[in-house]
Amino acid sequence: MKLELGGEPGAETGIIPEEYVLTRLAEDPTEPRYRARERRARFVSKNGNCNVAHKNIREQGRFLQDVFTTLVDLKWPYTLLIFTMSFLCSWLLFAMVWWLIAFAHGDLAPGEAAAVPCITSIHSFSSAFLFSIEVQVTIGFGGRMVTEECPLAILILIVQNIVGLMINAIMLGCIFMKTAQAHRRAETLIFSKHAVIALRHSRLCFMLRVGDLRKSMIISATIHMQVVRKTTSPEGEVVPLHQLDIPMENGVGGNNIFLVAPLIIYHVIDAKSPLYDLAPCDLHHHHDLEIVVILEGVVETTGITTQARTSYLADEILWGQRFVPIVSEEDGRYSVDYSKFGNTIKVPTPLCTARQLDEDPSLLDILTLARGSLRKRSMAVAKAKAKFSISPDSLS
Repeated sequence: MKLELGGEPGAETGIIPEEYVLTRLAEDPTEPRYRARERRARFVSKNGNCNVAHKNIREQGRFLQDVFTTLVDLKWPYTLLIFTMSFLCSWLLFAMVWWLIAFAHGDLAPGEAAAVPCITSIHSFSSAFLFSIEVQVTIGFGGRMVTEECPLAILILIVQNIVGLMINAIMLGCIFMKTAQAHRRAETLIFSKHAVIALRHSRLCFMLRVGDLRKSMIISATIHMQVVRKTTSPEGEVVPLHQLDIPMENGVGGNNIFLVAPLIIYHVIDAKSPLYDLAPCDLHHHHDLEIVVILEGVVETTGITTQARTSYLADEILWGQRFVPIVSEEDGRYSVDYSKFGNTIKVPTPLCTARQLDEDPSLLDILTLARGSLRKRSMAVAKAKAKFSISPDSLS
């Protein structure tokens, strides 16, 4: 049985190629909705978000024990609301304190005010509120000031300055962390929309392409891959998300990669691989399989560790295809054509599992013979075209 797999769409003419926009940002919008409903739930979405909902958490107080992280994790509207309310509440609180100090000292009584007030130019709550703002944000217009008449006023001045510095440090630090989060850098780390399985060095390999759109490097970048599937133990325990690490390799060996240009990362499907019994027919019958790929590294410009994630379901793995080359040498330097980032071509590949290929090596010999016959046929066609072609000189 011969599998007919559709080829990748051609390169788009827009500024942002379709191949990686759909991979990092969203699912394919042209895909029929009924097919999306038939798919099993993803553990990790294509843009790297974990598809896990936390429900019935009884110990909500644990989030308040780590207030800073809770503030950073909040959405921007809630963060800005808390940022505004923290300053307004502190200004109102200390305005009430300043008004009470002036009232207790008799500075607000008309015609009976003390000769030397605790705070000059405070006649109402509005003026006390303005003085509270001037103290906390250190504006100092010069019309209102604390005198040496009331030691309590001096103590409150010190307390409000300390409280104001703490609010500034927490809220500004929170906003800085939200704008400099590591996952923002991961938006420019892209994965191919599809993964492929084909022969490499006479072994079936699972391959994907990864690239970095920025010129700033990802230092000590590493690739990890996990297979997530539903399993049942011999005792009958159902594990809905069984995670199993499998090794990834690249052109230089090991997990560390030099991501200066897009690389093809591959996993050799051997006897230790969980894909050892994966057949082409399993990819078209919604096989209960999800492969999660994780790229980690340190951002060169900020020194923050970042992580980019994606996943591939069974129907997003193309059997018998290979990624087209996208790196070429032009004008003394290497050029990368990202419009072909996710493009693949069909290559001769055995339609069997890696186990069957190891048990019957003659399948590779048959494939080699078929490849040689195709090569001879193409050479014969080329010679025939050259023999019967008419050159422009013969017509003169």
